Amino acid sequence: MKRNESNADRIVRLVLALAFAFGGYSTSGTLSTVLYVLAIVMAVTAATGFCLLYKLFGIDTCKMAKSCE
Repeated sequence: MKRNESNADRIVRLVLALAFAFGGYSTSGTLSTVLYVLAIVMAVTAATGFCLLYKLFGIDTCKMAKSCE
């Protein structure tokens, strides 16, 4: 998989993952589960630098920021 997220995008996703995880910890029930799933998705995409939705929509923030090399 070729990276399609810039470093700034990855940092934002990591911060969102932490916020979603905290939200999941702070709530209960279905909302907690949804927030944990979102946290996992954000963390994985931040770690890999690849977002499937970006790929499907033809978005590449690496090319825009030129920070993936």
